[in-house]
Order: sequence, then C-alpha cells, then structure tokens
Amino acid sequence: MARKAERSDSDRRRRANAFGLSAESIAAWYLRLTGWRILKQRYKTKAGEIDLIAKRRKTVAFVEVKARRSRQAAMEAVTPASQKRIASAAKIFVAEHPKAGFYTLRFDVVIIRPWSFPERIVNAFEVRG
Repeated sequence: MARKAERSDSDRRRRANAFGLSAESIAAWYLRLTGWRILKQRYKTKAGEIDLIAKRRKTVAFVEVKARRSRQAAMEAVTPASQKRIASAAKIFVAEHPKAGFYTLRFDVVIIRPWSFPERIVNAFEVRG
C-alpha cells in the first residue's frame, strides 16, 4: 500500500512539474507577443531559479510565473521567501551580465489561469537591501 502512495505522490509531482513548464512556455509566448525578448528561461543559480528573464527597450524584467485557479492564489504563492530567492538569483544574473545594470530592473509576475489570457503584474514586488 505504501508503494502505491509513493507512486501517486511522485506522479502528482511529475504532473505539477509538467504543468509548471507548460505555464512558463505560455507566459514566454505571451511576453514575446507583447514585445518582450526572452533572455533566459528557467535561469538556475546557487541562490535559486528565475522562471523568465525578459527585456524590452531599457527594461529587464525578472518574471515569476504562477499557474493557479485565481489571481489571489497566484499572488499568495509569491511568498517573501520566493521573492528573496528571485532577488538573490537576479543579483547573480546582473553580476554575470554587467550591461544589465544599465537597464531598469524590475520583478514581474505572470499569472496563468484556466480559460483566461495570461495576466502580467508589473513591478509585483520590490526588493529592499
């Protein structure tokens, strides 16, 4: 019985991961269609991962993608801990790409909901310090 529970738990995680990747792809296409160039997708560092890094004109946006049933649930999922993780990874990105420091840097969230167009929240959070 325990083995069956393990399988269903790992299946659930695998499906959630696949759903998250799908949401990131949808968000990337949405950003492209609205004039953004995707610089990095699933940018991994020791500090954590940034779902998307996008550039348009003189702005670089570090984008967290959340696939949830409601806007409120998506925004609640962007916790202070995840904001700190994204900010730390963003600092590493800027250190590796010094020209990015000349751009306006911000943190956006793209919400993917069933049967809705993606919603982009500009400057969804600010990092202090």
